[in-house]
Amino acid sequence: MPDNGGVIGVSDHGGWAVLVTVARDGTLLDRRRVELVDEYLPALPHHHQGQGLPMDEAVALVERVRVSAERQAVLALDAVAMAVPGILGVALRNCPELPPTIAERIKDYRARNLADWVMYRKALAAAAATRGWPVHWYDAKKVLGAASHALRVENFDAHFLHMRRAVGPPWNKDHKLAMAAAIVTAKAFVD
Repeated sequence: MPDNGGVIGVSDHGGWAVLVTVARDGTLLDRRRVELVDEYLPALPHHHQGQGLPMDEAVALVERVRVSAERQAVLALDAVAMAVPGILGVALRNCPELPPTIAERIKDYRARNLADWVMYRKALAAAAATRGWPVHWYDAKKVLGAASHALRVENFDAHFLHMRRAVGPPWNKDHKLAMAAAIVTAKAFVD
């Protein structure tokens, strides 16, 4: 593994994500907000736009958004790879199990509330896998504590505030989550 490589931590949202790349020692290498869907398409087709359409049209809409997400994920990871040579892997939030078909996800209340986020995570995971980068899945509820342990700091919040002061805005809770996930994953490459 290259010494200058980094791990990309991702905090995703409906149609966009924050990517924070850190070195194996936790040093910040890159941060950016990326769009994960073309601007002419809806960001939440399972949850919102697909609900008022006939099922065949809703399924077709979700498919168009999925294709766009896959294309945008490749572009986002390409941009990071250009800025940070030697990426070691990507850390993504865990994906809950969902019904297998788009139609089932649109009909199921719980699934439609999660399906769009899962679609974007899977697009990023596929883009990483295509580049040969391993994908590590993290639990958002546990990653801050794990990052504190990985850095051997008593309080990750204090470490994060120091980082926030050093690099300036934008630097918010999404950056914190993505950074923590990247740090935990990067630690796996050191051990």
